[in-house]
Amino acid sequence: MGVYLNPGNVDFQKSLNSEIYIDKTELIAYTNKKLNTEQGYICVSRPRRFGKSMAANMLTAYYSRGCDSREMFQGLKIAKHTGFEEHLNQYNVVHLNMQNFLSKTQTIEQMISLVTKAVGRDLLRAYPDVDYLDKTILTFMLDDIYEDSQVPFIFIIDEWDCIFRVHKSDAASQKTYLDFLRNLLKDKSYIALAYMTGILPIKKYGEHSAINAFYEYSMTDASPIEEFTGFTEQE
Repeated sequence: MGVYLNPGNVDFQKSLNSEIYIDKTELIAYTNKKLNTEQGYICVSRPRRFGKSMAANMLTAYYSRGCDSREMFQGLKIAKHTGFEEHLNQYNVVHLNMQNFLSKTQTIEQMISLVTKAVGRDLLRAYPDVDYLDKTILTFMLDDIYEDSQVPFIFIIDEWDCIFRVHKSDAASQKTYLDFLRNLLKDKSYIALAYMTGILPIKKYGEHSAINAFYEYSMTDASPIEEFTGFTEQE
């Protein structure tokens, strides 16, 4: 279990422990269908306080090999679905909150370097015996680990759009960041699923090849997962 690679399920457990919790675990049934497909690039765009981080923590708890969440999900809706056991805690999950990295750095280059350093450290701790081509290039490390272990990666990226909110007029920094996402996620055999959350609509930047593969579920176009990304009238 690492900080960013295969974290535990404690954050989702806090949601389950809370005074008010609404079961949105059937979102997992939807993401399970998208695993290892060309539709496995999902971005949920919502204002704050719509449970985006809770959903990210839920997906991490379900997929991460760094914990055993079988008992945690018993009694929740997803436990009744076909495929629940098949995918439970079976993937290498990288969970990143980009706002945390941005707040600790001054430039986009520094932020990307910090992400690379943080994830790279966890990868080396988890897979010390892999014959790495280059330990300073994150995509090479992910390729080498996947070739060696045949365990796919799931990337869960919260606050993916913080760069565009903080550096609104810095087109060069925005492009650098999008190029980083493209190199990390697009057309990579090690990717089983990429799930991002943000506030701003991804379509605003959708012409860039880094994110045009993502399917966006927004406030105005959330079908078919609208009941999992907001509140139903009954709720």
